[in-house]
Amino acid sequence: MKIRESGAALSRIVQIGSRLAQLERETGERYLAFNRGVNAVVGIDLREVVAGIDFNARGMQTYPPAAGMPDLREAIAAEYFGDPAEAAHVLVTAGGMNALDLVLQTLDVGRLYLPAYHWGSYGHIATIRGVGVGEYGSRGELAERIDELCGSAVLLCDPGNPLGEKYDDNEQLALVRRLSDADVAVIVDCPYRRVFAGAEDGFYARLARMPNVVITESFSKSVGLSGQRIGFVHASDPALRDELAVRLMYCTNGVNAFAQQLVLRLLATSAGRRAVDRFKLATQEGIARNIAYLRGRGLLATEFYTESEPRGIFVIVNRSEDELLARRIGSVGLSFFTRSRKAEVSGYARVCVSVPHDDFVRYFSRV
Repeated sequence: MKIRESGAALSRIVQIGSRLAQLERETGERYLAFNRGVNAVVGIDLREVVAGIDFNARGMQTYPPAAGMPDLREAIAAEYFGDPAEAAHVLVTAGGMNALDLVLQTLDVGRLYLPAYHWGSYGHIATIRGVGVGEYGSRGELAERIDELCGSAVLLCDPGNPLGEKYDDNEQLALVRRLSDADVAVIVDCPYRRVFAGAEDGFYARLARMPNVVITESFSKSVGLSGQRIGFVHASDPALRDELAVRLMYCTNGVNAFAQQLVLRLLATSAGRRAVDRFKLATQEGIARNIAYLRGRGLLATEFYTESEPRGIFVIVNRSEDELLARRIGSVGLSFFTRSRKAEVSGYARVCVSVPHDDFVRYFSRV
């Protein structure tokens, strides 16, 4: 049969995971999967939270509303935007990738501009949806190219992937406002931000007031629910929101009811907030210790953080993917996260630092 080939490729991260599993079978040795983007310092303890869910309730056994359960949308609006009225601008999605895909298939833009170092899935989703891909080298470069960017979209990731770089919030907001005011569509993707912050964070509320900004979010990283595949889109533009709602309905017919009920309880009940706070505290401490260890050993590639600080769940080390694999450490070569700078970064790799500190030290002590 005839097919429409997308031109996109399978994830390099998935391929590396398969290779690690094969090596473990062949050698009988354990390899650590620092290539993955999963918070694994601790898992979130859901026992007390799940105990309050009535699986026999009608809302659990019927199709959920296409845009998301009203109570969950209100809880997201209160937690992320500090304003229950923002619930009308929130659409619940089947994870962060679904949110990004919906936005890229809906925006009428000729090109998506990505950072020089970016998560490969951004480009692959754009390719599948027929959106051209460009790049920018720095936030300062974006500010200088605003006239050129009109009619296109710009993506910002905070903190970044693969570098894990964190920029000053006020500087970021000023840049986003300049882009939005110039009629440039700005997609702000923040799957890692809320690992390090809570409801006190005013970043989202300030973004929400900008007309050409779309926020995509996921609960995979911030509350450790990668397996539940749930996230959201926030769009203040009513025409965009209406079209997103139509497409969301026909691609999901409503996001998994259990995942929605679970996130609702994590955001809006005392048991859920306790579970989230414990998860975040342990995760933050583990990440900080691992980054400090790499810095102390001279393994952190500090040259990538001259205008930012390493604060995400990933960082770059000054060792290659093959060097690390020889020490039974799974990683992803930095060259797989860039289109234009492959040759100059062949000796660097991205590693996940959201892992137990003892495991991290035991394996990196061999490097």
